[in-house]
Amino acid sequence: MADPPWLMRTYSGHSTAAASNELYRTNLAKGQTGLSIAFDLPTQTGYDPDHPLARGEVGKVGVPVVAPRPHAHAARRHPAREP
Repeated sequence: MADPPWLMRTYSGHSTAAASNELYRTNLAKGQTGLSIAFDLPTQTGYDPDHPLARGEVGKVGVPVVAPRPHAHAARRHPAREP
């Protein structure tokens, strides 16, 4: 029995949910077979983007997420999400 093919992913996300969505679509079109969405540091530490401690870090190393809606926008209409 042959081994299953590798799952190719990039841990990525940047600036806005819309920009990240575009990046994911491009990568999937080029053969990437999965998504690993990176969240920015304020999101990872539980701060809203408008919190003073988040200043200068929003969208720098990942997607900023305040509520589920931006996350849904980042991942919407991707083949990986289709049933």
